[in-house]
Amino acid sequence: MSGHEEPAGDEPAASEPAAGGLAAGPDAPEGAALPRRPGHPAPLGPGETVVLHDRKERRYLVTLREGGQFGYHGGTLDHDRLLGAPEGVEVSASKGARLRALRPTAEDWTLKAPRGAQVVYPKDQAMIVARGDIGPGCEVVEAGAGSGALTAALLRAVVPGGRVVSFERREDFADVARRNVAERLGPVGDAWDLRVGEAAGALGGVPCDRVVLDLLEPWELLDDVVAALRPGGLLVAYTPTVPQVMRLHEGLEASGAFAGGDTTETMERGWNVKGLSVRPDHRMVAHTAFITVARRVPEPG
Repeated sequence: MSGHEEPAGDEPAASEPAAGGLAAGPDAPEGAALPRRPGHPAPLGPGETVVLHDRKERRYLVTLREGGQFGYHGGTLDHDRLLGAPEGVEVSASKGARLRALRPTAEDWTLKAPRGAQVVYPKDQAMIVARGDIGPGCEVVEAGAGSGALTAALLRAVVPGGRVVSFERREDFADVARRNVAERLGPVGDAWDLRVGEAAGALGGVPCDRVVLDLLEPWELLDDVVAALRPGGLLVAYTPTVPQVMRLHEGLEASGAFAGGDTTETMERGWNVKGLSVRPDHRMVAHTAFITVARRVPEPG
């Protein structure tokens, strides 16, 4: 993959969140269950995961515990100095380095949380949700849960009233996805059904109005997609290479059950803004994958 990402680093493992819903939002009461979203009025508390920013904007994902300690090249920091403090507090580590504690955003979770498979970047998560018209009430089938980053984005989009059914063939990846979704969103109840096993032959038995494929050979599942998707529903396929896109388009055309088949890629470039010095960053998240969207239509009679 081209582009760049921040290394996950040797951050402390995060603990399981307390029972709750899809991440307690700003309007939740102070005693609401973890995890709390950025901007929640409650002070930082035990069991919360925070992201520590240093002066160079390197980020470290840490779960706060009474008596706990975070150590890195800039020294050590006692968790107790953050517990009870407001979000955004800045403190000094033992060697004088300054660290700011914030509740993690979806981007922080995606780039810094433990992973098994390669994650879908935030820029692609946003385009999959937007171009797939995925929103509250949608019934989504996902093939290839990976590390759960895209799964979490889908869950946040479909609630309330929707559901995500995820297929993941590897048990180890499924375990990572379960942990990451629980850490980010808390218990999600019936909104998520994670099934370990091959999507082929099983996906077709799950009626839905959206299908998201993050697989090596998505064209192999088109018959299942046709069986699962209701007419008018959307297929979204995430494929890194040009040959994959070509094979997928050939399959879509041959099936006769899809219209459209529009393929795009998204590139993200930051800008450096310091006073009168305004220029694009030297590095960017360039090509990660192609996103192909097609509509399910009735097959010719």
